Amino acid sequence: MSDQPAKLLERSGVVAIAKPSGLATQAPPGIPSVEAWLRGLLPAGAYLGVPHRLDRAVSGVLLMATTPRAARQLSRQFERRQITKTYVAILAAGATTKLVAGETIEWRDRIAKRPDVAQARVVGADDPAGREAVTIARTLGEVAPGQWLVELAPVTGRMHQLRVQAAVRGMPVVGDTLYGGPALSCSPALGGGPAVEHIGPADTRQQPIALHALSIRFRDPDADEEVAVTAALPPHWPAAAAALLPAG
Repeated sequence: MSDQPAKLLERSGVVAIAKPSGLATQAPPGIPSVEAWLRGLLPAGAYLGVPHRLDRAVSGVLLMATTPRAARQLSRQFERRQITKTYVAILAAGATTKLVAGETIEWRDRIAKRPDVAQARVVGADDPAGREAVTIARTLGEVAPGQWLVELAPVTGRMHQLRVQAAVRGMPVVGDTLYGGPALSCSPALGGGPAVEHIGPADTRQQPIALHALSIRFRDPDADEEVAVTAALPPHWPAAAAALLPAG
């Protein structure tokens, strides 16, 4: 993936887009976003629905709709949990965190948004603001000392769900300084270029993190058949991560 969005698939009013990290899904007028980029490719006044979102810092597959029917169908599939999303992340495992390659674990928590800030936290069962968050995590292997590639399949869709659940288990996403992750510095990189350096606290929203929406499966709104779309890892990710991805 580059630093610009790219179309991966377009059919039946659904557009699958490769979203780069650092770019918002939606933003106020005048601020770059995937929505503004796609709108610029459509005829003036054309319909554009946004039934799916990714955090600004996250890269990967994003679905948008260019017809009301497609938007309704996708929204219904998301609400009914009929869409399968698969992410991969590089997690920084502490000295006391023991991971085993090939192990599958269910993460189940209650998550609540922190008041007045764009951040979430895990809360107790008695907190009325908490909402259930469930993720299936599978360790794929170590990409560097203390850094593991993990496949994450969210069952629910809470704010910053994967980032919070990883952090509360003592293995935050690399680059995710909002939740205690170390600075992102991946080398050697897939694209052969320089490693991404940490930008600094003033730019944390645009700082890439090692969380990538690898693939998504949905039902075609017209043909009613399953469609699978995959987005390649960003070029600044370590080559060792690509080698650990499951085939297919």
